[in-house]
Amino acid sequence: MTITAKDVMTLRQATGVGMMDAKKALEANNGDMDAATQWLRVQGLASAAKRAEREAGEGAVAVVRNGNVAAIVEMRCETDFVAKSEQFTTMVDDIAARVCAEGPEAVSQFQEQLETMLTTLKENISIGRVYRLEAGEGEVVDTYIHQQSGRGVNAVAVVVKNGTEEVAHDIAVHIAFAKPNFLNRDDVPAAEVEAERQTVTEISLNEGKPEAALPKIIEGRLNGWFKERVLNEQPYVKDEKQSVKDFLGAASITAYAQVVIGQ
Repeated sequence: MTITAKDVMTLRQATGVGMMDAKKALEANNGDMDAATQWLRVQGLASAAKRAEREAGEGAVAVVRNGNVAAIVEMRCETDFVAKSEQFTTMVDDIAARVCAEGPEAVSQFQEQLETMLTTLKENISIGRVYRLEAGEGEVVDTYIHQQSGRGVNAVAVVVKNGTEEVAHDIAVHIAFAKPNFLNRDDVPAAEVEAERQTVTEISLNEGKPEAALPKIIEGRLNGWFKERVLNEQPYVKDEKQSVKDFLGAASITAYAQVVIGQ
């Protein structure tokens, strides 16, 4: 029986599988649509495709440090039941170790295992964010991970120049708690800054602030907004009387990465 493009499209729309899988299923079942659909279900393809459309708001994150290199890998799934399973957490640990040793491209080596897990655990499972930080000359790298019910849920890696590993670790702990969006003020997109400036301007005008005092009030509120988002300007969690930059002294942060499950 001849398999037409329309037949393939119909099966794809019914099952959510890719074009090649739909064609293969029809060819294996002499064009019988119902049989092809069942064949895809038996192979685990149709259900996997449908699972891919479901939201994966849970997961686990792993962080691995080896010498001057640290890696963070996130795996996403649908339920905390799967996220806490040994099979799931072991795999994310293994991927993070490989990324640390070989680089982010090492993730592709786990594709077959991931597809098997999709079938056995029957959830939408995927690799999420992947980071690899390497400390250069005069730099140190350290990490922090917060665990919940046996899985990592908040992982940080940070590179510090002219500082100790202890300082780098303290900064990693701060990042885990404060969740900054940017390292420096200059990293914040100009459009976001302008939008916030307009917002605080409108708020100040609505409050009836004196016109002469408006520029100072607006800048003060904008500075407060930066302090919430910019790592170097955030109040240091162990001593909020000083900023992170003040705490660092002669040291400086050259790079950081953070993954929080659910964000």
